[in-house]
Amino acid sequence: MAECYTIRLTNCAFFARHGVHDEEEFLGQRFFVDAELEVDLSDALETDSIEGTVHYGVAFKVIEDIVTGKRRYLIEALALDIAKALTAQFSQIRLARITVRKPSAAVPGILDHVEVTVEHRA
Repeated sequence: MAECYTIRLTNCAFFARHGVHDEEEFLGQRFFVDAELEVDLSDALETDSIEGTVHYGVAFKVIEDIVTGKRRYLIEALALDIAKALTAQFSQIRLARITVRKPSAAVPGILDHVEVTVEHRA
């Protein structure tokens, strides 16, 4: 029997104002978040009960509140704050792997996006 299972929320999109430059705070932009959550196996799967697992609607709202909340200069810090908030909200999460993508990164070149991934163990 497996000891855990994985829940993924992929490409969650939010408008926010993160970044080092003043223009990033003034203009804002879209950010994209992936959350990969390793969840302890419980009887929730056997009983088919939402009570013993991670409610991904609530998880999405936790992510949204962090991303659209206070400004962070680093998307790395944003990813860590999301991971910590999710593990605090759901005791069943043993590992939160959070990826944040910033499509309009202020770099002197052409790229699709900048992306960071942070892992946080509960």
